[in-house]
Amino acid sequence: MEKTNQQAPTDVPEKKNRGRFSIFNIPILWFVIFAAVAIYAMYTENLPAGMIGGLLIMMVLGELLGWLGNHTPIVRTFLGGGAIVAIFGAAYLVYSGLMPESTSTLISEFMKDSDFLNFYIAALITGSILGMESKILVKAGVRYALPLLAAVAGAVLLAALVGMILGFSVQEAVLVIAMPIMGGGMGAGAVPMSQVYSEMLGNDPGYYLSILVPALALGNVFAIIIASVLNMIGNKYPNLTGNGQLIRNFHYEKKETTRYDLSKMGIGVLAAVSFYILGNILGDFIPLHPYAIMIILVAVLKVANVMPEIIIEGASQWYEFVARNWTNALLIGIGVAYTDLEAVLNALSVEYVVIVLAVVIGAVIGSGIIGKFMGFYPIEAAITAGLCMANMGGTGDVAVLSAARRMELMPFAQISSRLGGALILLLASLFIPFFI
Repeated sequence: MEKTNQQAPTDVPEKKNRGRFSIFNIPILWFVIFAAVAIYAMYTENLPAGMIGGLLIMMVLGELLGWLGNHTPIVRTFLGGGAIVAIFGAAYLVYSGLMPESTSTLISEFMKDSDFLNFYIAALITGSILGMESKILVKAGVRYALPLLAAVAGAVLLAALVGMILGFSVQEAVLVIAMPIMGGGMGAGAVPMSQVYSEMLGNDPGYYLSILVPALALGNVFAIIIASVLNMIGNKYPNLTGNGQLIRNFHYEKKETTRYDLSKMGIGVLAAVSFYILGNILGDFIPLHPYAIMIILVAVLKVANVMPEIIIEGASQWYEFVARNWTNALLIGIGVAYTDLEAVLNALSVEYVVIVLAVVIGAVIGSGIIGKFMGFYPIEAAITAGLCMANMGGTGDVAVLSAARRMELMPFAQISSRLGGALILLLASLFIPFFI
């Protein structure tokens, strides 16, 4: 019996490619050829609409920028490596006009209209939960709420304290900065929060959205950076981390190396999209986000041990394929479709940045400390209950877990983003009367 030390699928090196220069496990010459085709098509506006053009350019740019980030010393060590370079490199290409508008529109439509983000996350949720030990779900589920609440408390308290020191009012520090950062992203957090603020404080929702978005974007940046730092801390102090396992001192037999089966991966695709659609159907009747419903449903079926082993294996293998091959591509999509670099730059006053950093650090401290008392590894608790509350929802979860090299924590990250986001909306509506 031994404690698992498994890394995320995106971080598994290919032994056969060691000792030669390659990107995406392809010899560099052939990668350059593929990249040249994609980039030429981009600048001559020959990228076909839909999945073919979108996925091609996202994979090429994602692997290229991801490789640069992972091989640039300071960026690799302190700034999140390939994850943050892919996101903000793509955002800069849009902001500077270096990426043709037709390409940015193509990628945005592929991410949003074609639902690539949800397709990716559905694979990760279904595969990672079904691939878990049932005992982990039982042990973690009930106790996970307390680190979430501790993350919110730590973020609010530290933001208010630092804000007052820097001359901000508690209202500005808490409502304008801390709440949107902890609110579960744009769709589940900032947008409905702007509606709540409009109804209770007056002004147009667009006004509040314009001041909430910079905090959300900057918080996401710091969450990615700190995720990379926590990974470094875990490497240096192994007693603080379970290397992707949330529960402390949970020992189980290490699984044998998986033998991949293409037919099982097909079953995994079917299972992932079916659970995603079922979550959306039930969302019409249950007042929870479809992701939250999906997580609960898959977890209940896993704990009840009613899923056939072939479906479990298929979902697990499909999850590993998606995480290993499409994560960097997805990060390009996040940078193009969801990251407003101008909003981030406009908010860059020293005081504002310090308060945003205080919010993220407060979330990490609160969730890490309480997580430890609840029997979780502090670093995994800080990443999931802390940083995945302080990022941009589903897109931020992917970036944070990628930077932390712990993609297998996606189910807990989604609990933080979705259920935590609903919690923040409730708390915001309760806090506002105290500031009127």
